[in-house]
Amino acid sequence: MTPKDDSSRDPFAKGAKLDEAEKSQAERHATPPALVIHEIIRDEGEAALARGAAATGWSGLAAGLSMGFSFLGLALIQSALPEAPWRPLVDSLGYCIGFVIVVLGRQQLFTESTLSAVLPLLVRRDPATLLALLRFWAVVLTTNVLGTVAFAALLTFPELFSSAQTQALGEIAAASVHEPFGPTLIKAILAGWLIALMVWLLPGAKSARLFVIVLLTYVVALGRFSHIIAGSVEGFYAVFTGRASLGDYAFGFFVPTILGNTLGGVALVAMLNHAPLAPQLREDAD
Repeated sequence: MTPKDDSSRDPFAKGAKLDEAEKSQAERHATPPALVIHEIIRDEGEAALARGAAATGWSGLAAGLSMGFSFLGLALIQSALPEAPWRPLVDSLGYCIGFVIVVLGRQQLFTESTLSAVLPLLVRRDPATLLALLRFWAVVLTTNVLGTVAFAALLTFPELFSSAQTQALGEIAAASVHEPFGPTLIKAILAGWLIALMVWLLPGAKSARLFVIVLLTYVVALGRFSHIIAGSVEGFYAVFTGRASLGDYAFGFFVPTILGNTLGGVALVAMLNHAPLAPQLREDAD
């Protein structure tokens, strides 16, 4: 039997002859292959599914609170700018703040887990992994939302912000819960897709991690794409200030957004990024 050619696993096998030190230096600057990225993210997903409910819950609560700064950052910048067509190009940068805190702080965010925690299920495809995934999602989503409730309630404290800032908070919050179901669903799919793509890109980003986070979440903000956690801060603020009812939040925002974010993260990224690698993964397992 002819030995298997492993040269495809060594990117320098057929190129210039490098010594070990030069190979090591080249590898540090090379973009990781797709299979390596897949396994890095899958390993993170395995660790997340194995983590205890208490640890997951506290991390999820921290992420929900941190995402409040996306809403607050957007509103504070918007309130300082004149009404103009270019204003969203600037104020959307404020929306990135919460994502930077959550991702670099390694806090557990639901939309990130639509990629990382799903990969173990796509590899093993067994009931035990599915049950672990559903349990993990339930804990993360619940604690994320609880964090958004607490942050939104904090923002309603009297005389905390200027009248212009309070007006901007109210306008952003009201807009998030009063869009039709269909457009909200489509925007949520796009948001889930972009956030899961961000997770996929980060292992190879190295020193550009901050740039990748800001760039992709800036697009989410600029398109006013619906994000279940950042948008929940806005939604609960609208409820607490009387700009919307709890039903408006639940059926006008939460239902279409959770469906869209999950579909965008799982179907359009996890499966599309996993499917091309599935034959090689099965071959390695055999």
